[in-house]
Amino acid sequence: MRFVDEFRDAEIGSAVARDILGVVETGRHYKLMEVCGGHTHSIYKYGIDDLLPANVELVHGPGCPVCVIPMGRVDDAIAVAARPEVVFTCFGDMLRVPGADGTLLDAKARGADVRMVYSPLDALRIAREHPDREVVFLAIGFETTAPSTALTLKRAKAEGLRNFSCLCNHVLIVPPLRALLDSPDLRLDGFIGPGHVATVVGARPFEFIPREYGKPIVVSGFEPLDLLQSVHQVLTQLRDGRCVVENQYARVVPYDGNPRALEVMAEVFELRPHFEWRGLGFISQSALRISDAFRDLDAEVRFDVPGVRVADPKACQCGEVLKGVIKPWECKVFGTACTPDHAIGTCMVSPEGACAAYYNYGRFAREREVV
Repeated sequence: MRFVDEFRDAEIGSAVARDILGVVETGRHYKLMEVCGGHTHSIYKYGIDDLLPANVELVHGPGCPVCVIPMGRVDDAIAVAARPEVVFTCFGDMLRVPGADGTLLDAKARGADVRMVYSPLDALRIAREHPDREVVFLAIGFETTAPSTALTLKRAKAEGLRNFSCLCNHVLIVPPLRALLDSPDLRLDGFIGPGHVATVVGARPFEFIPREYGKPIVVSGFEPLDLLQSVHQVLTQLRDGRCVVENQYARVVPYDGNPRALEVMAEVFELRPHFEWRGLGFISQSALRISDAFRDLDAEVRFDVPGVRVADPKACQCGEVLKGVIKPWECKVFGTACTPDHAIGTCMVSPEGACAAYYNYGRFAREREVV
């Protein structure tokens, strides 16, 4: 990839859209799930769905790491941040995620020392600069960001930093996909696979989808032509009666993943027996915790974390959006009581959230006549 413009060529996009029209069956409705929130934003930023036939529907999956964090885990973070000896650090998109006791920004307004960082290494630097304070990093994300957290913990241990710890909320991509496929209320024809996660885990972990559930999946990049080509590949598989994993994002994603990243994750983390997902409930072995070898850097061990499960607000339908059951604009509070400035749910907060994508790009309604 030399230039971004190569992947945003409108003339080529129109040609691919015509090819897509040629592989769909008239009278059949196709429902494809883009797993990653980054894909959702690209689809609506560039108007990809407007180039698709009306009988090809894209629905959104649980691939936004901020969106799937339950309110109880946010409250755990706020409880740690409120301690007077703590400097609490996190990525910017976590600052406005609502818990039962407000947000981390609210905690900051009440006097907590909450700081935004761009990397866990920024949090490590703060710990070096303030040896008299306890510096906690709120780690979130799928396998995409877990290696950077793991390497930071290894460095902290090597340096003997006693005032640094991590509140780990890393989650895994395969278990929620399996949970969705086992759900009786969702019917899908295929998947647009998450390119960012696949740069670490590769495309091979998704082989269970065609093997066990008979659904095609194409791991996709994030530019407009990436997504159009991926949709074309999924629909072509359906036309031809094939069902395999295809790697459209081969320029970035090795089929077997990044062995060094997987190795450091295995060294620093271990599977949690269960973890709560917003909208999906508890899923076994779907998240990571810090291993015993790095136990002294685990904020859940170092501090008294409430660990209380908190129900989502009744008005919020983030769970249904994350499962692809409804579109964001079908939520009762979308664009009215729930906006990016005053969010009720996580899907409106995160820059990868489906509700934020619909709101930011003016998708307040989608009424398309299926042909």
